[in-house]
Amino acid sequence: MAVVRRRLIVRGIVQGVGFRPHVHQLADELGLAGFVTNTADGVVVEIEGSAADVASFTDALVERAPPLAVIESVEQHEVPATGTGTGSGSGPGSGRFEIRASVAGAAATLVSPDVGTCDACRADVAEAGDRRHGYAFTNCTNCGPRYSIVTTIPYDRANTTMAAFTMCADCRAEYEDVRDRRFHAQPVCCPSCGPRLSTTINEIATAIRDGEIVAVKGLGGYHLAVLASSEPAVARLRARKHREAKPFALMAGDLDAVNGLCVLDDAERELLASPARPIVVLQARADADVATSVAPGLHELAVMLPYTPLHHLLLDAVGEPIVLTSGNVADEPIAYRDDDASTRLTPIADRVLGHDRPIQTRVEDSVVRVVDGAPYPLRRSRGYAPSPISVPWDAPRPVLACGAELKSTIALARDRHVFVSQHLGDLKNHEAYRSFREAIEHVGRLFEIAPAVIAHDLHPDYLSTSYALDLAEELGVESVAVQHHHAHIASCLADNGHEGPVIGVAFDGMGYGADGTAWGGEILVADLASFERVGHLAPVPLPGGDAATDQPWR
Repeated sequence: MAVVRRRLIVRGIVQGVGFRPHVHQLADELGLAGFVTNTADGVVVEIEGSAADVASFTDALVERAPPLAVIESVEQHEVPATGTGTGSGSGPGSGRFEIRASVAGAAATLVSPDVGTCDACRADVAEAGDRRHGYAFTNCTNCGPRYSIVTTIPYDRANTTMAAFTMCADCRAEYEDVRDRRFHAQPVCCPSCGPRLSTTINEIATAIRDGEIVAVKGLGGYHLAVLASSEPAVARLRARKHREAKPFALMAGDLDAVNGLCVLDDAERELLASPARPIVVLQARADADVATSVAPGLHELAVMLPYTPLHHLLLDAVGEPIVLTSGNVADEPIAYRDDDASTRLTPIADRVLGHDRPIQTRVEDSVVRVVDGAPYPLRRSRGYAPSPISVPWDAPRPVLACGAELKSTIALARDRHVFVSQHLGDLKNHEAYRSFREAIEHVGRLFEIAPAVIAHDLHPDYLSTSYALDLAEELGVESVAVQHHHAHIASCLADNGHEGPVIGVAFDGMGYGADGTAWGGEILVADLASFERVGHLAPVPLPGGDAATDQPWR
C-alpha cells in the first residue's frame, strides 16, 4: 500500500486551546506517523500513512477541532515520505507521532482569550472524591487562564506566570497522557503543586454575608464584592469607591439565579453561559432581591456568571448573588498587581481574598448587550481580547491604531487580522496611560507586529495623539491622523466586512473636526479611507473648549 506524507500549516486561534493534543489524538487513532509543532508560520503538522488515512486525518483536523479553536486556514503540501508511516489498519497508537517543542517566535498563531470554566472542570471541583475537589485554580485544555498569564509566545508554560509552579507527578502524568483532557494544558495544576489562596473561601463568604466589603483577586485583576441584597453594604461600597450613580455588576451562581433577577431570552442565556462569560445587560424583574443602590434609577441589571473555579466556590459558599465590581476608585483602572492592590484597595476593602499566581496583563470584564438576538459588545475585554477581528482585505502594511482618549483600546493590524486590545480606560489617568503603553508593547510582542504606519485621532491634544507622533518619530515610520467620527463609521464597515461607500451617521459626542472645530452629530458619506461631510448639527460656542463639556454652565 502506497504511503504518503503531507505537510499542513494551520493558522488561527490554535495555541492554548488543546489543538496540538487534538492533532496527536487524531494521528494516534489512525495509526499515523509524524509531528506537530508551533512555528513562526503557524502550527505545522507533518503526517504520514496511507493516502486514505491521511485524507481522513485532514478532514477530521477541522471537523473535530477543539471547541475553542478557530481555524483561519489550512495550507497543504505533499512532501517526501520518510518510511515511518504504518499505513491503514495498523491500529491506534501504532504510528510514531510526536509533539515537538515550539519554535521561538511563533507569531502566526493566535493567543486565546481567557476562557470560563468548562463543565468538566466544574464537575471536578464539585466531586468530593476528586483530587481537585474545592480547588480554585482547576483548568484544562478547554478552559482557564490564557491571555492574562502569557508573557510571550509560543504559548508554553515557561512563557506564562505559571512558570514558577512546577508540576507534581500526577499533573505531569495528565499533561503527558494523550488521552487526558489536560494533555499539554499549560496551566495544569492541583492543590499539591499549584497556586494557593491567601485565606479560605468559607471565611470570605462569611464576611460577605455579614456585610463586609471584600477584595477578590480574579483572572485579570481585583474585584470588590458585597452581598447584592444588602443596601447598607452596597451603599458603603459606593461611598468608598466614590462612585455616585453608575450601576454595579452582579455575579450570580447559575442561570436559575440570574432568572430570579432578570427576564431572560434564549440568546441572553446562551451569551451568559458562553466561554467568554461576559457581563450581560438584562431587563430587571420588579421583584428582584437586589439593593436599590446597585443600579439606582434603572430598570436593567448587569449580570455575569462565575468564570473561574474560585468564583464558583465563592458563589456556592455565599449562597446568593453578589456585587462584583472593578477593584478601583471611580475612573481608575482595575488593580491587578498585588502591591498596587494593597495600596489602592486597603481604604475600600475590609478583607482580601488573594492568591500567589501573578497576573501578567490587566483585563477587565467584558460588557455585552443582546440586540435583535445578536450580541452587541459595549466593552470588549476579558473572554474576547486579544482575538482578532478578521476583515476581507489585506492591510498593505502593519498598522498600529492608537485610538482616542476615553474608553481607550489599541489595535494592531497585519494581513487580514486586526488585533484589538482589552479595555484600557481613560488615558488622563496615569495607570490607564501606562496600561495603554504596555498594551502596545505586549500585543506587538505577542504577534510580532512592527508597525509601518501609526494612526491616531485628529485631536492634537489627546495623549494618544502625542504618544503616536512621538513613537512614529522614534521608529521612523509614517503617522496618519484620522477624524474621530470617520473612525467610528469605518469601524462599522470593518465589523461588517464592507468597504463602502455608505451614508454614515455618528451621534457619539464630540470629536475634533477637519476644520478645527468640535464636531458632533455627523452625517458622512464615507468609505474606509475617506469621507465627505454632508450633514451636521449647527455649531455653538464652547467657552474653554473641552472644559465646557464637563462644565455646561460655561
